[in-house]
Amino acid sequence: MAMKSRASTSFVMFDVVYQDGTRSSNRKVAASALTGLDGDEPARGIVEAQDREIAAASGRPRSDVKSIHRSPLKVAGDDPGSDRKLRGGKR
Repeated sequence: MAMKSRASTSFVMFDVVYQDGTRSSNRKVAASALTGLDGDEPARGIVEAQDREIAAASGRPRSDVKSIHRSPLKVAGDDPGSDRKLRGGKR
């Protein structure tokens, strides 16, 4: 039996800094929303919409977004346990 193909959805991760100084890391934004000439600017509106939904559900509003930028890509060497995983277990 053939496997069902999964919808190919990719995300771009963003770090958000709010006016009150708090930070939210690795906020997901669909990559398809960032394909236009505006670059990453649509991500701000998407993150603000996510914040409104979260605030409505939790009853705790977030501060306004001060800045937004892409999260750094995680490289295998960045994870201190990655070499152990490659070796195949604990030592």
